[in-house]
Amino acid sequence: MNRAVATLEVTSELKEIDRIRQFLKKNLQGLPVSEEEHYQIELAVVEICLNIIHYAYPEGKGQIGLSFWTEGPEVYLEIRDSGLPFDPTSSRTPDLEELIRQEKVGGFGIYISRELMDGFTYRRENDQNILLMHKKLARVEPEPEGSV
Repeated sequence: MNRAVATLEVTSELKEIDRIRQFLKKNLQGLPVSEEEHYQIELAVVEICLNIIHYAYPEGKGQIGLSFWTEGPEVYLEIRDSGLPFDPTSSRTPDLEELIRQEKVGGFGIYISRELMDGFTYRRENDQNILLMHKKLARVEPEPEGSV
């Protein structure tokens, strides 16, 4: 199930979220990915990209680079930006009750992404934030013909 690395480069703008979703859809197509896993992967990636769009480039727009590949039953996604240094693996787990009580918008994205993926590592290299996420896919067997 190993595939070559697929890449996408977008500007850090909200209008690019649809391109990111299409990139994921295209690359997950044909893999043994359940609907739930597809949704989890998409949500995790979109949440990280939204954080980059909103916070990484305070002086204006920058770039977001995505790479996608598989190794055995796992899907890997690498997200790069040249924005402000930020390690999402070091962010604390939010107090969910407090955020809800305050009716605060935001604060869940990194937490959600970490919870949905099986691996979540960060490094800063050549003035870039590099986040590597992976998810182990459950084998989805097609239903036998004639089943209801």
